[in-house]
Amino acid sequence: MITGFFDSGIGGITVLHEAIKLMPRADYIYYADSDNVPYGTRSRDEVASLAVSAVDFIVRQGVDAVVIACNTATSAAIETLRNRYSIPVIGMEPAIKPAVEKNGKRHKRVLVTATPLTLKEEKLKNLIARVDNEHIVDLLPLSGLVKFAEDYCFDDAGVRSYLENALSAIDPSLYSTVVLGCTHFIYFRNLFRQILPNSIDIIDGNSGTVRNLQNIMRQKNLQESGSGFVTYYTSGRLVENSELLDRYDLLHRMLDLQ
Repeated sequence: MITGFFDSGIGGITVLHEAIKLMPRADYIYYADSDNVPYGTRSRDEVASLAVSAVDFIVRQGVDAVVIACNTATSAAIETLRNRYSIPVIGMEPAIKPAVEKNGKRHKRVLVTATPLTLKEEKLKNLIARVDNEHIVDLLPLSGLVKFAEDYCFDDAGVRSYLENALSAIDPSLYSTVVLGCTHFIYFRNLFRQILPNSIDIIDGNSGTVRNLQNIMRQKNLQESGSGFVTYYTSGRLVENSELLDRYDLLHRMLDLQ
């Protein structure tokens, strides 16, 4: 079984990491469109076109399913992609539903962080309309975190200053949960924890996406046949550079420490 993962850059490795933990005997392809990152500040049509090109390439590699491990690309292109291919195409969804449900009787608010394009797309608006009956969801764009992640700047003073400044727009005492609605943001989970009060839960949609993938593959009687091997591509080019492969390994080790 081979599953393809697609993201604008390195954010989707956080989803791939979850998949490897849950399905260690499958094989994987990871496609980072690093030539065109970031997606979150592009137009919807641009992102949809880039996503189609990338997933066309992934499907030609003979994968059994594709995970669009990018909330922005999912928002802009998921229906187009599902109509285009006969194999399962699984998208990302910010974990707003579990955040609202988890809020329960705490009578506080939920903050959803994501890229500007994700936050303004109809897909997210429709999701909020379905699950946010109490109107407790607020939105905060954090596009700068994508650039920090792509530059492998995870814990320096500039990142902290950016995030502290962005979060200064909210009153933390009003919130029970912060949703990380971009896969790049997950690398900064520990920094969110340091800046926000301990009472705030910080959640994402990665585990739910991977469980959905596993269920779909089981329904199609696709077995985990492989060794957990990952083949990496950057904008259609096979990654063979040892320095870049070492960087990807570093990202996996970082995620293990969260």
